[in-house]
Amino acid sequence: MNNKTLSIVSYITLIGWLIAYFSGKEKADDLLKYHLRQSLGLVIIGAIVGILLNVVLWIIPALSFLTYIGLVILALMIIGMINAANEAKKPLPVIGGLFEDKFAFIG
Repeated sequence: MNNKTLSIVSYITLIGWLIAYFSGKEKADDLLKYHLRQSLGLVIIGAIVGILLNVVLWIIPALSFLTYIGLVILALMIIGMINAANEAKKPLPVIGGLFEDKFAFIG
C-alpha cells in the first residue's frame, strides 16, 4: 500500500491505525506521519469520550441523548479520511490542533 492509502486506513479505528503504522513505518512520508498523529489523537479522544459517556449514562440514564456525541467522532473520522484522500495536511476540526506536534514516536 502507498502512503496515501495508509493515511486513509489510519482513521479506521485502532486496528486501522496499527496496520497503517506498522505497514508504513519504513517508508513513511510527511503526509502519513501527519495523519497518523491526527488519527491516533482521534482514537484517544474517542476512547475517553466513550468511557466518560458510559459512566455518566450509568449514573444518569436520562441523559441518553448524549450518545449522539459518537456521531461527532464518526464525522471527524470521515473528515480525516477526506483530508488524507486529498493529500491535505489539514487538522481535524476542534481537536486536530492538539495533536499536530504530539506523538514524537511517529516521527
